[in-house]
Amino acid sequence: MVILGIDPGLRSTGWGLIKHSSGPNYINCGVIEPKTTLPAEERLLALHNGVLEIIEKYEPKEIALEKVFVNTNGATTLKLGEARGVILMTPAKKGLKVAEYAPNTIKKTITGIGHATKEQVQKMVQLILAQKYDFHKKKDATDALAIALCHYYYLRL
Repeated sequence: MVILGIDPGLRSTGWGLIKHSSGPNYINCGVIEPKTTLPAEERLLALHNGVLEIIEKYEPKEIALEKVFVNTNGATTLKLGEARGVILMTPAKKGLKVAEYAPNTIKKTITGIGHATKEQVQKMVQLILAQKYDFHKKKDATDALAIALCHYYYLRL
Protein backbone atom coordinates (compact mmCIF):
# COMPACT_ATOMS: atom_id res chain seq x y z
CA MET A 1 0.00 0.00 0.00
CA VAL A 2 1.28 3.45 -0.96
CA ILE A 3 0.64 6.43 1.34
CA LEU A 4 1.00 10.04 0.21
CA GLY A 5 1.65 12.64 2.90
CA ILE A 6 1.16 16.31 2.06
CA ASP A 7 2.40 19.37 3.96
CA PRO A 8 0.26 22.14 2.40
CA GLY A 9 1.37 25.65 1.61
CA LEU A 10 0.81 28.20 -1.13
CA ARG A 11 4.52 28.94 -1.57
CA SER A 12 5.80 25.44 -0.92
CA THR A 13 3.81 22.21 -0.62
CA GLY A 14 5.83 19.23 0.51
CA TRP A 15 4.90 15.71 -0.51
CA GLY A 16 6.25 12.36 0.58
CA LEU A 17 5.47 8.80 -0.42
CA ILE A 18 5.99 5.65 1.60
CA LYS A 19 4.81 2.10 1.13
CA HIS A 20 4.09 -0.77 3.46
CA SER A 21 6.37 -3.71 2.85
CA SER A 22 7.34 -5.32 6.16
CA GLY A 23 7.46 -1.83 7.63
CA PRO A 24 7.38 1.70 6.23
CA ASN A 25 9.62 2.16 3.22
CA TYR A 26 10.58 5.35 1.43
CA ILE A 27 9.47 5.79 -2.19
CA ASN A 28 10.02 9.44 -3.05
CA CYS A 29 9.49 13.01 -1.84
CA GLY A 30 9.61 16.52 -3.17
CA VAL A 31 8.20 20.01 -3.10
CA ILE A 32 5.67 21.75 -5.32
CA GLU A 33 6.71 25.41 -5.57
CA PRO A 34 4.50 27.56 -7.78
CA LYS A 35 6.25 30.72 -8.96
CA THR A 36 5.54 33.52 -6.50
CA THR A 37 5.14 35.94 -9.40
CA LEU A 38 2.02 34.13 -10.62
CA PRO A 39 -1.45 35.37 -9.67
CA ALA A 40 -3.06 33.47 -6.80
CA GLU A 41 -5.42 31.48 -9.02
CA GLU A 42 -2.53 30.23 -11.17
CA ARG A 43 -0.52 29.27 -8.10
CA LEU A 44 -3.51 27.28 -6.83
CA LEU A 45 -3.86 25.63 -10.24
CA ALA A 46 -0.15 24.72 -10.12
CA LEU A 47 -0.74 23.06 -6.72
CA HIS A 48 -3.70 21.11 -8.11
CA ASN A 49 -1.72 19.99 -11.15
CA GLY A 50 1.29 19.02 -9.03
CA VAL A 51 -0.73 16.92 -6.59
CA LEU A 52 -2.71 15.36 -9.44
CA GLU A 53 0.52 14.39 -11.23
CA ILE A 54 1.85 12.68 -8.08
CA ILE A 55 -1.44 10.80 -7.55
CA GLU A 56 -1.54 9.64 -11.17
CA LYS A 57 2.13 8.59 -11.21
CA TYR A 58 2.30 6.75 -7.87
CA GLU A 59 -1.36 5.71 -7.36
CA PRO A 60 -1.47 6.05 -3.56
CA LYS A 61 -4.28 4.25 -1.75
CA GLU A 62 -4.12 6.49 1.32
CA ILE A 63 -3.57 10.25 1.58
CA ALA A 64 -2.77 12.22 4.73
CA LEU A 65 -2.65 15.97 5.20
CA GLU A 66 -1.61 18.25 8.03
CA LYS A 67 -4.54 20.09 9.61
CA VAL A 68 -4.45 23.85 9.45
CA PHE A 69 -3.46 25.73 12.56
CA VAL A 70 -4.72 29.23 13.20
CA ASN A 71 -1.99 31.75 12.64
CA THR A 72 -1.84 35.21 14.21
CA ASN A 73 -1.73 36.65 10.69
CA GLY A 74 -5.23 36.33 9.21
CA ALA A 75 -4.09 36.83 5.62
CA THR A 76 -1.56 34.00 5.92
CA THR A 77 -4.17 31.68 7.44
CA LEU A 78 -6.57 32.50 4.60
CA LYS A 79 -3.94 31.76 1.93
CA LEU A 80 -3.08 28.46 3.62
CA GLY A 81 -6.78 27.62 3.70
CA GLU A 82 -7.04 28.24 -0.04
CA ALA A 83 -4.08 25.94 -0.71
CA ARG A 84 -5.52 23.25 1.56
CA GLY A 85 -8.88 23.50 -0.19
CA VAL A 86 -7.31 22.83 -3.57
CA ILE A 87 -5.18 20.03 -2.16
CA LEU A 88 -8.21 18.41 -0.48
CA MET A 89 -10.25 18.66 -3.68
CA THR A 90 -7.64 17.00 -5.89
CA PRO A 91 -7.72 13.49 -4.32
CA ALA A 92 -11.50 13.77 -3.90
CA LYS A 93 -11.82 14.12 -7.69
CA LYS A 94 -9.98 10.78 -7.96
CA GLY A 95 -12.27 9.14 -5.38
CA LEU A 96 -9.63 9.11 -2.63
CA LYS A 97 -10.30 10.01 0.98
CA VAL A 98 -7.93 12.23 2.97
CA ALA A 99 -7.00 11.72 6.62
CA GLU A 100 -6.02 14.87 8.51
CA TYR A 101 -3.69 15.12 11.50
CA ALA A 102 -2.91 18.00 13.83
CA PRO A 103 0.74 19.12 13.91
CA ASN A 104 1.17 17.99 17.54
CA THR A 105 -0.28 14.55 16.73
CA ILE A 106 2.24 14.14 13.90
CA LYS A 107 5.14 15.22 16.12
CA LYS A 108 4.08 12.96 18.99
CA THR A 109 3.60 9.97 16.69
CA ILE A 110 7.02 10.39 15.08
CA THR A 111 9.15 11.54 18.03
CA GLY A 112 7.09 10.73 21.13
CA ILE A 113 6.99 14.46 21.94
CA GLY A 114 4.00 16.60 20.93
CA HIS A 115 6.04 19.80 20.87
CA ALA A 116 9.13 18.39 19.16
CA THR A 117 11.24 20.72 17.05
CA LYS A 118 11.39 20.48 13.25
CA GLU A 119 14.93 19.17 13.60
CA GLN A 120 13.82 16.37 15.94
CA VAL A 121 11.06 15.35 13.51
CA GLN A 122 13.48 15.44 10.57
CA LYS A 123 16.01 13.27 12.39
CA MET A 124 13.39 10.68 13.32
CA VAL A 125 12.00 10.55 9.76
CA GLN A 126 15.53 10.00 8.50
CA LEU A 127 16.12 7.23 11.07
CA ILE A 128 12.77 5.50 10.45
CA LEU A 129 13.16 5.51 6.69
CA ALA A 130 16.95 4.92 6.78
CA GLN A 131 17.66 7.51 4.12
CA LYS A 132 21.18 8.71 3.51
CA TYR A 133 20.51 11.97 1.67
CA ASP A 134 20.19 15.32 3.39
CA PHE A 135 16.60 15.83 4.52
CA HIS A 136 17.45 19.36 5.65
CA LYS A 137 17.49 20.48 2.02
CA LYS A 138 13.83 19.47 1.64
CA LYS A 139 12.21 20.50 4.93
CA ASP A 140 8.66 20.60 3.55
CA ALA A 141 9.18 17.20 1.91
CA THR A 142 10.48 15.76 5.18
CA ASP A 143 7.43 17.14 6.98
CA ALA A 144 5.24 15.44 4.37
CA LEU A 145 7.04 12.13 4.99
CA ALA A 146 6.34 12.60 8.72
CA ILE A 147 2.63 13.06 7.89
CA ALA A 148 2.67 9.88 5.78
CA LEU A 149 4.41 7.99 8.60
CA CYS A 150 1.88 9.29 11.12
CA HIS A 151 -0.93 7.93 8.96
CA TYR A 152 0.94 4.65 8.52
CA TYR A 153 1.16 4.21 12.30
CA TYR A 154 -2.50 5.18 12.80
CA LEU A 155 -3.49 2.53 10.23
CA ARG A 156 -1.49 0.03 12.32
CA LEU A 157 -0.02 -1.73 9.30
